[in-house]
Amino acid sequence: MNTKKILVAFFSRTGENYAVGRIEQGNTHIVAEMIASATGGTLFRIEPATPYPDDYRACTEVAQREKRSKARPALVGDIAAEEYDVIFLGYPNWWGDLPMCVYTFLEQHDWQGKVVIPFCTHEGSGLSDTENRLRTTCRGASVLNGLAVRGSVAQNERETARKQVLEWLKRLKY
Repeated sequence: MNTKKILVAFFSRTGENYAVGRIEQGNTHIVAEMIASATGGTLFRIEPATPYPDDYRACTEVAQREKRSKARPALVGDIAAEEYDVIFLGYPNWWGDLPMCVYTFLEQHDWQGKVVIPFCTHEGSGLSDTENRLRTTCRGASVLNGLAVRGSVAQNERETARKQVLEWLKRLKY
């Protein structure tokens, strides 16, 4: 394929989830594993120090509060993203935006000269404007066209999701 060092960084949540009920593995996590498997990339989970509530409604209340206040929740651990050439970045689309903990991760790193490739899970909003938000946040990076996979497809129709991922990676030449 190529000799570029690839990172697949993602935030995903378990517990009660919209459209798929209570889940043990997050929708974005499922897609991240597919990308890492296909590209040989290193998988890294972006994890807030204070986990989001398992209850869906309680989670949305916390997440909306964070979004309104532009919070940057503390994270558990980090990875030297600067050591990678290509960073696939995964997140659920929350109200047309990245979860605030993903901004915490992004703002800790220098993106100069990197290739950032977004992917998200959603239940109808696709990527929204997240690609442009990433272009603004990841100064100096080339942000390529992302992939949006319905969370219900990632969770319940994994072969369909895998085909979407592989076709997208092929178009990107990964």
